[in-house]
Amino acid sequence: MVDRISKEARSKIMRSVRSKNTKPELLIRKILTRLGYRYRLHAKDIPGKPDIVFRKKRKVLFIHGCFWHGHEGCSRGAMADSDFWRKKITNNIERDKIVLSYLTQHNWAYLIIWECELRDINFIESKILKFLGAPTIPSQ
Repeated sequence: MVDRISKEARSKIMRSVRSKNTKPELLIRKILTRLGYRYRLHAKDIPGKPDIVFRKKRKVLFIHGCFWHGHEGCSRGAMADSDFWRKKITNNIERDKIVLSYLTQHNWAYLIIWECELRDINFIESKILKFLGAPTIPSQ
């Protein structure tokens, strides 16, 4: 399929795509704060640089874009037509598998929240509560 946008315009669009502090990530952080959880962001010392880290619980959250991480069964996760993007997304999927395997082997629990799931905030809240348990209130 031929791209309807010029190469320069497409390049500008793709450069504007963020890897940190995306709208889905900010929404999840807002939910976590409202529920009373304390967390850290983008831990560089943990493989995959998880979006949100709960060190004491040894749990991490990844907020994945459906397109970028090839979400199966999702219309937003449909594989791209060009060889470049197909290869890039396939590499992302393989890297994700390696990172999740490493985390599991090193006793880290992980939860992936997909961009398409953010349409239902109640579902996300229950998913987070089930994964993390009740938030701990810091002692004063």
